[in-house]
Amino acid sequence: MATRSVAARCLAFVLLLAFLVVAQAADYYKTLGLNRGASDDQIKRAYRKLALKYHPDKNPGNDEAASKFADIGNAYEVLSDAEKRQIYDRHGEEGVKQHAQQGGRGGGGGFGGNDIFSQFFGGGFGGFGGGSEEPETPKGDSFVIDLDVSIRDLYLGRVIRVARDKSVIKPAKGKRKCNCKQRMVTKQIGPGMFQQYAKEECEECPNVKLGRESETIAIEIEPGAPDGHEMLFFEEGEPIVDGEPGDLRVRVRTAKDDRFERHGNDLHMTFRVDLVEALAGFDKAFTHFDGREVRVKRDGITTPGLVETIAKEGMPVHNQHKKFGNLVVTYQVDFPKKLTEKQKGEVKKLFAGTF
Repeated sequence: MATRSVAARCLAFVLLLAFLVVAQAADYYKTLGLNRGASDDQIKRAYRKLALKYHPDKNPGNDEAASKFADIGNAYEVLSDAEKRQIYDRHGEEGVKQHAQQGGRGGGGGFGGNDIFSQFFGGGFGGFGGGSEEPETPKGDSFVIDLDVSIRDLYLGRVIRVARDKSVIKPAKGKRKCNCKQRMVTKQIGPGMFQQYAKEECEECPNVKLGRESETIAIEIEPGAPDGHEMLFFEEGEPIVDGEPGDLRVRVRTAKDDRFERHGNDLHMTFRVDLVEALAGFDKAFTHFDGREVRVKRDGITTPGLVETIAKEGMPVHNQHKKFGNLVVTYQVDFPKKLTEKQKGEVKKLFAGTF
C-alpha cells in the first residue's frame, strides 16, 4: 500500500509539472502581436517592426528589451518556417523542441535573436547608436470596434464571425512614381560635415487605387475574457498606398443578460421564492451556462434582500485553468397580492405570539 501511495504522489507531481510547463509555454503569435491565421507577409512585417524597436543597440542596458528581442527572434524562427509552424500549431512549443531533439531543425531557442536579425536584414546594424536609423514606413489608420458579447459566450468561449466592409488597395491602369525603392545617400555639406538621407529611385510601379470589399473575420472569445479585453488583428485596419495597413482591435463589451449581471469574475443574480418557501425553506435548482444544475437550498427563514455567496459558480477567470469567481445570490420574496378574510385569520392565528 505504501508503494502505491508513493507512486500515486509521484504521478500527481509529474502531471502537475507537465501542466505548469504547458501553462508557462510561450505563445509565439502573441509575442509578435498576431492571430493564428496570420499570413507569411504579416509575420515578416511584424517581426521587422518589433525587432527594430527592441534591438539591443537601440536599447543599451535595457534587460527587458533584450529579453523581448530574444523572444521575438524565437517566435519568428518558428512561425516563418512552414514545417515548424505546423508542428507548433498542433503541439505547441514543446512539440517543436521534441522535433528538434529527434533530428529535425531546431526552433524556439535554436538561434539567438541577433542571428535571426542578421539573417532577416542581411547583416547587423553596424551599430544602432551612431548610425542613421532606417526610415519609418508609413502606416495606415488603426481603429477599434466594440463587440457586444453575451455572458454565456464569455463563460463558455466561442468563435464569433463578423462580416464587415473594408478598404483595400486594388490594381489600376497606368504607372506611378512611388517610394518602394530607396537608397541611403551621403552628401558633404561642409568641411568635415556630412548629411545622410533616403533617395527615391522607383518611377515605374503599377498604379493602384483604393476600393472596398466584404470579408468575414473570425473573433475568438476566450472563456472569462474581461470587459474591455482587446484582441489585435495585425494590419487589418485602413490601408495606405506605399505603406503598411493599420491594425484592427476588437474590444469586448459584456452584453446585458436576463438572469445575471457580471461584476469582474463574479456573477450576480436575483433568486425569487414565494412566501411559503421564504418561511419554510426550499431546495431548488437552476441550469448554469454549461448545462449543470446548481442547487440553491435554505432551511431557515429567507428575508427579502438576503444575500448569499455560492463559491466557484461565477465566471471562469481569464487564462487561469479551472479557476472561477463566485455567484452572489440576492433573494426576492414574492408576497401574495391579496388574502381572503379567512386566510388573514389563519395567518394571525399561526403567528400569534411569535413576534
